[in-house]
This record gives sequence, structure tokens and C-alpha cells, in this order.
Amino acid sequence: MSTTAITGISELVTNDATHPDGDGSPLGLIPDASVVVADGRIEWVGRREELTATDDRRDLGGRAVIPCFVDSHSHLVFAGDRSAEFAARMTGEPYDGGGIAVSMKATRAATDDELRALVARRVEEMHAQGTGVVEIKSGYGLDAHNEARALRIAREFTDETTFLGAHVVPPEFRDSYTGRNDYVELVCGDMLAACAPYARWIDVFCEPNSAFAFTGEESERVLRAGAAAGLELRVHGNQLGHGPGAQLAVALDAASVDHCTYLSDDDVDALAGSSTVATLLPGVEFSTKSPYPDARRLIDAGVSLALASDCNPGTCYSSSIPFAIAVAVRDMGMTPAEALHAATAGAAKSLRRNDIGVIRAGARAELTTLDAPSYLHLAYRPGVPIASALRFP
Repeated sequence: MSTTAITGISELVTNDATHPDGDGSPLGLIPDASVVVADGRIEWVGRREELTATDDRRDLGGRAVIPCFVDSHSHLVFAGDRSAEFAARMTGEPYDGGGIAVSMKATRAATDDELRALVARRVEEMHAQGTGVVEIKSGYGLDAHNEARALRIAREFTDETTFLGAHVVPPEFRDSYTGRNDYVELVCGDMLAACAPYARWIDVFCEPNSAFAFTGEESERVLRAGAAAGLELRVHGNQLGHGPGAQLAVALDAASVDHCTYLSDDDVDALAGSSTVATLLPGVEFSTKSPYPDARRLIDAGVSLALASDCNPGTCYSSSIPFAIAVAVRDMGMTPAEALHAATAGAAKSLRRNDIGVIRAGARAELTTLDAPSYLHLAYRPGVPIASALRFP
């Protein structure tokens, strides 16, 4: 087994507060550090002067190294273009979820090869900006065949695949309560059966403030059906207004509730006393001119936070975690350290993973280098492509 030493690291962010060479902070900062990698895993972490012989060395010339970003919320399997919708929002048109049907039509019409090529391009774009692990949702097929197809393609790129047949009620089911109920039955029945073999997670857009999304009762039906099929739970909640999403996520022990823009004190208390991570998606508020979540309130209450891109064609066509970090620091009350931790260790926790989002012996060798001496430059230099994922033979 060949070993490779990464040297010339000006500052190493380990997210390991217990490392003896670290500074004791949640980021576990080690100056003048080295990392040894073997067979895709981290073998050793420490100060450069303690490094022993290895088969190979890569000198980074004084760059900082952080754990790869973990993008725990993305919608990459789609075709079509919704830039006109974005332009309309910039002139004051509100977002209500209705535009998802536009992506549904284009996605259904695309071939497997076309969708596969689009996903490959988007995943590579993420890697080029420092993301190592990405979660990919379905949600633009909205019938059994196309939802399963989306997940089958997504599974070619990641193990973190999420069945989101309950994204919105598609147009052909919207005419009546009976139609909506028939669609929920389809999601919980034939669609779930077709999709479960390709998914780890199930998700639902629990948003009573949208006529196109799902009520608390409908969302609970979907999530309980997914759990019975062996899938783990995620929730889109509290994006467009106050609603039951966050409390439902906690009650069902979902790994994450995502958006969390509108939270009551009871919602915050419930999250703080649970294992459910609140995943914030600042690119969405940026792209929709909506209020940002109050991250400071959540942190001070003891809620576990993640940051993710929500890369999608309608509300945030950005795959950049560095951009999300910069916005979170500027507009959501997070420090640079808190934002970086949320985009790495916090996002890993939202996927219930302890082998990523951290640099310590035994973890996967998912490392990102910064063309800068410190992680502070992620928020300090917004829009500048300083982050890139390291790759090993």
C-alpha cells in the first residue's frame, strides 16, 4: 500500500477539536501541517516536523487545506432552462414553487444520455470548487418512470441519493383534492417501489404556504411510507412561511430539515433538543430576494447547522459552497469558522456520516486545498475560485 504525504500546508482545518496538535477550537487548526494518505484514507495528521518517511510527497507551497465541502442538498438531475423565471423574480415576481413544472417537462423529454451528461458536468463543476461529496435528489420527473430514472443516473455519481417524488404536485393531478390525494398515493406506492432501490433517503417539500407543495399531513404520509421502505428521512421545510416542517422532521427523527427560513421559538427549541440538523441554503435567498434564515439565533440556541448549495434550476442555479459560505458570513450572522464548519462537518452530520467533513486518521481522504494561507479567505475573497478538491491516484 503506497503512502502519500501532503506537505507545505500553511494551515490545516481538521474539524477535530481533540487533536493534540490542534488549537482546541471546533476547527482543530494545525499550523505548518502535513497529512499522510494511503488507499483513499487518511493515515496520519500532524505537524510537518513530525512527519516520517512516505512513498511520495506533494508540496502545496504554503496553501491552506480544509476537509472537502459536503454538499448535502442539491437537485442536479434536470434539463431545460429557467433563467427567464430568475429575471422575473429580480423585478418583483414572488417564488411559489410553480416553476418546477417547467423543469419537469424538460426533464421528462430528455434522454438518459442527455441527463447523464448534464449531471456529470454539474458534479465536475462542484469538484472544481472544492466539493467532495454531494447529495443528489430526484424531483423533476414526478412520475414513477422518470423519478426512478433520475435516481438511477444520480447513483452513478454518489451514494447519497434522495427520492423527492413529493417535490410538488404535478399539473396533471392539481385539479381537485381527489387528484392531490391520488398523487400522494402514487408517491407512497408505485413510485416509491420503483425508486427505493436507487435511493438512500426520502424527502418531501412540506410547505402549506404553496398551493403546489405538501401539507403536514401529506408530508407525514410520504415520510412514513419511505421509512417503512427502508429509506432515511429528510425534509424541505419552513421556506416560504411558518409551517409544520421543522417539528415534523424532529418528531420523525429526520436527519435534516432544509431551508428553515421561518422558525418559531418552539421550532428552534425542538431542533435544539434533537439530532435533526438545520440545513441552511443561502443561495436560495440570494436568488429569490427572500429573507435570510437567522443562523445566529439557531447557533446560540444550540441547533446543529449545515450549509449546502441547493443547486437547482429554479431558485439557486449555483453549485458554489464558497459562495454559500460568503453569504452566510455577510448576511446570516455566522462567523467564518462557523460557516466553514457547517459546510463540512455540519453537512456530513446531516448525512449521518462521520467519515467525511473531517481530517483525521481513518476518515476518507476528501481534502480541499485553498489558494490562500487561511480558511478566512473563503469569505474574505467572495467569487474568487481559490478552492479545489485534491485528487489522489
